[in-house]
Parts: sequence; structure tokens; C-alpha cells
Amino acid sequence: SMKDVPTWLPDGTVLPCNLPREDTNDAFITANGITKIADLPDGSVIGTASLRRQAQLMTQNPTLKCVNFRGNVQTRLRKLDDGVVDATLLAIAGLKRMEMQDCATAVLEWDEMLPAVAQGAIGIQCRTDDERSLKYIAALNCMDTHVCVNCERAFLAALDGNCKTPIAGQAKIVDGKIVFRGLIAMPDGTSKFTTESTGEIADAVEIGTKAGEDLKAQAGDKFFEMMVEMSPQQVLGQITK
Repeated sequence: SMKDVPTWLPDGTVLPCNLPREDTNDAFITANGITKIADLPDGSVIGTASLRRQAQLMTQNPTLKCVNFRGNVQTRLRKLDDGVVDATLLAIAGLKRMEMQDCATAVLEWDEMLPAVAQGAIGIQCRTDDERSLKYIAALNCMDTHVCVNCERAFLAALDGNCKTPIAGQAKIVDGKIVFRGLIAMPDGTSKFTTESTGEIADAVEIGTKAGEDLKAQAGDKFFEMMVEMSPQQVLGQITK
């Protein structure tokens, strides 16, 4: 899963191949059939272990309560059914791969919940000097996915992204151009910075890098210093359910 691959690869390895990408968006799953974040009643409890999702939820409605929500998909859905939370979010790609997409109340578009960098993409890593394997996996590569993932990971690298910082970034190819959107935010949603850019497919990595640099300039050094200084409890702002 490319979403979980470290920003910087071990020496002597490459990621030359991405399989065709699944839907990158997040599934919104609610107990009462609500399909939009904006329609959640004030004070609703949302189960998520993702700072990216938490930040975007609380930017839209600061009264929402995000609680640390862990366990496999079945466990999370059972907690929802038991009334532990009012709603939760999961990658629709994962639900589709488990043939559980019907559990989704709605699938959120970028304007409502920007997905994680490389969400929905599968990659194949290989040793740099393994020419035989590189030749075989080259035939499996989906170039559109590969270009978009490289753009998104360049964005992440420019931000020196880590698990404390809510970061979202997505690229897609539209009419022969690469379109990118990215954001960073405070975990509690009190501040959010966004960037958008469009350019040539050949410039995908440069576009991602410049987008990351743009957000660093917007947010300023103080934002990132605060992220580094925050304790795990301050970052999460959650209770475990």
C-alpha cells in the first residue's frame, strides 16, 4: 500500500511500478444515514485514528468530537452499530478490496475530505540492481498512477511529512494535464493551508515539490515548530474508544 510507504526509501531500492489505482476517496459511514459532514449535528462523535481526517472534520465543524478509533474494519463497523460513535471514515479502496463497499453511506469528494498522499495505490518495490525483476515489473506499471503517486510523494517529501502533521495531497490527470491539490492543518482544525496547481505531466515531481514548498511558506516556521513540540496527547486530542 503506497499510503504506508515511508517518504524516503532505503538506499539501493526503488519504486518503479504502480498498479492501476483504485478510487482514492474516503468512505463516510454513519449510523443514521447522513451523507454529508456538514449535516452532522453539533457534538457528533466521529471515530478515526487519522489526524488528516480529524483536522478536516474539525475545520468544517469545531463542535465535532473525534475519538481514537482502532481495530479492523469489522470491529469499527460493530462499534458504529453499537452506538460508540455516530460516524466513521475509511478508505473506499480498502472496502472495495474486501468487497464491503456497500457499507459506505457516501463517498466523499476532494472538497469535503481530501485523501491521503498515495491513497488507493499499490506499488512494487525492488532492489536498484535487480535488472531481471525490474524488467518484469515494468510491464505491470500503470503510468498514470505512477505519475500521480510520484507527484504526491514529492509534495510529502518537500514538507518533510510525518505522522504528527495532518497532510493531504492528491493528483489526477485531467485532459492531458496533471492537477494537484494539497493541504496541511493543525490537528484541531484551528488553521488550514491549501494549495492547487495544474501543469504538464512531465513536470509531475516538480509540481508536487513546489506545492509542498508553497504550503511551507504559507504556514511559516512557527506552524511546524508547534507540530514538533506537541505531545502525543496534544496531537491526538482524542480519547480511545
